[in-house]
Amino acid sequence: MGSTLKERPKALTITDAAATRVKTLMAKSDKPILGLRVGVKARGCSGMSYFVEYAEEKKKFEEVVEDKGVTILIDPAATMFLIGSEMDYVEDKFQSGFVFKNPNEKARCGCGESFTV
Repeated sequence: MGSTLKERPKALTITDAAATRVKTLMAKSDKPILGLRVGVKARGCSGMSYFVEYAEEKKKFEEVVEDKGVTILIDPAATMFLIGSEMDYVEDKFQSGFVFKNPNEKARCGCGESFTV
């Protein structure tokens, strides 16, 4: 008989554009970098915002996503907020930066800087 347990979705998927940008950022670092760390912090009018920073080493309990030749570490406090999200990179006339398509978001502020789950 088949298993009745439902498989957990990937913590994070990465688009080709995001992978390319991660590689570019890592190449610009003046010290050895393992990858980029993604997390959330209390901020903004909706309550939380995403952050992306250099990761020199893996912290305890961090989830590691290796895809398209890059390594993304997910801050343990953010894992439950990010499960199933897609990390993309957008560059147009109005903005440039990483954007997250997060199925856990219940609302997002008008400026797009913060969200609620």
